[in-house]
Amino acid sequence: MTDQTARITWQLPLPHSRRGRVLVGIRLVAVLALVAIAIGTPGFLTAVSLFSLMNTMSFIGCVAVGMTFITLSGNILSFALGATLSVTAIVFVTAQPLGLAGAMLAAFVAGAVLTGVQGWVIGNFRANPIIVSMAALALITGVATFVSGGQGVYPEDATADVLKGRIFGNIPIPLAGFLVTIAIAQAVLSFTRFGRNLHMVGSNWRAALAAGIAPARTIVGAYVAAGLCTAFAGVLMAARYSSGDMSLGLGYDYSAISAVLVGGTAIQGGEGSAFRSLIGAFIIAVCQGLLVLHGFSTQVQYLAIGIIVLLVIMLQTLADEY
Repeated sequence: MTDQTARITWQLPLPHSRRGRVLVGIRLVAVLALVAIAIGTPGFLTAVSLFSLMNTMSFIGCVAVGMTFITLSGNILSFALGATLSVTAIVFVTAQPLGLAGAMLAAFVAGAVLTGVQGWVIGNFRANPIIVSMAALALITGVATFVSGGQGVYPEDATADVLKGRIFGNIPIPLAGFLVTIAIAQAVLSFTRFGRNLHMVGSNWRAALAAGIAPARTIVGAYVAAGLCTAFAGVLMAARYSSGDMSLGLGYDYSAISAVLVGGTAIQGGEGSAFRSLIGAFIIAVCQGLLVLHGFSTQVQYLAIGIIVLLVIMLQTLADEY
């Protein structure tokens, strides 16, 4: 093993480290407690409540999978994915005269472009990802509001109604789409060169560069992947609510990063998976559902999720010290 390879290997996370065991144990206890509270909450196990939970988890989860690529690349998060979701929903509804496939393609292209440009700026100029995403949020919202006149758009036909249905009897199509997204994303992260490069870049930019990896290209790829996943969420939401407007994605970037961190992806990058984001999305969706059933306002829901995320970050920081 060369000195260069040794340095790179040393930077990679150890899956069986004490840190990992501590975090897994704490999360397991927390999830069991959450499940017990959910089972004991009147109305939670009703068909209507569970159907709503599955849809909420699917919408949050698709954005969270996209956010996972960004976080793994070492760029923490993006504040612009919620606006990207809204724009892709508008594009999807507007493009429905092209047919379902054409409308979905238009939404995916829009999502990939909106996030890919951000990735190009961050990757090539080493710009602060949070500042770039804040600027992107302002630009996307401003341009979209100007073009649409601040009005929502509505489909002229039932092209997207097929996405409201169920498969195999009881599985909502949004949930099935989310699970397929998880499977594809996890396969990309685990079995492709891009996935390996992404973990390496997130762990140590300089080591990745020394190993012959192009960090800027990898980061652009991560942001494009985030745009595609977010666009899929936009398509599913537009179909679900038969509309597209800039309010659809409000709060989803916040929920997505919450799901990513609660699921266990390291905030500093380089360690995590799509499957962890699946778990995180489930936890966040259950928490939101319980708060709604107990009559708490949206503001209290944000406060509660914020406290959960803060505790997760504190646990990650404490575990890093061992």
